[in-house]
Amino acid sequence: MIKHSSLLPENAASRTTIGAGDYYIGIVKAGQTLRLLDLEGNQAADTLFFSAANPVERYSATDTIREQGNVYLTAGSVIRSNENNPMLEIVADTCGRHDTLGGACASESNTVRYDLEKRCMHSCRDSWMLAVAENPQYGIGKRDITHNINFFMNVPVTAEGGLTFEDGISGAGKYVELTALMDVVILISNCPQLNNPCNGYNPTPVELLVWN
Repeated sequence: MIKHSSLLPENAASRTTIGAGDYYIGIVKAGQTLRLLDLEGNQAADTLFFSAANPVERYSATDTIREQGNVYLTAGSVIRSNENNPMLEIVADTCGRHDTLGGACASESNTVRYDLEKRCMHSCRDSWMLAVAENPQYGIGKRDITHNINFFMNVPVTAEGGLTFEDGISGAGKYVELTALMDVVILISNCPQLNNPCNGYNPTPVELLVWN
């Protein structure tokens, strides 16, 4: 569902550009609103959320999908934790839908999906591992990296129940906006994927804006 925001970028408390293949980790407080902005279009932002109070509580695709009865996220979707607590609500969305099933690229999946020579290519899981290694203050480790949300990514479900990776449905300047319902740690890998059309074979920056 397309829903525009009334928030103005010039009023944001912070603005961060996340380069293609780079990561972002930080805390968003309850009541704050964050916007992920697709600067050039067709980018994919692989995102994880954790309770800042207890990172063992984290985003759950299972609970989120079950409670909303839909595998895609859009305006009105509530992102839920593995304890079935609401973590964030999508309050605006100009892209239309976001993937919960496609997972994140890793050296293993790049090898299986594409070619043995792709094994050493940079991946989202690499970015997350670097983020948690460089930022131990958040209390997140390797075992806490589970299923994720792929903002802006287009992963249709086929009639046979399979998944396909298709050209993105986002475009330059489209965004998704979420209000935090608890203090959360947000961990983003701005996808470096070069092997499928999720970001048009051309990874580009995204911007993260936060309003108090």
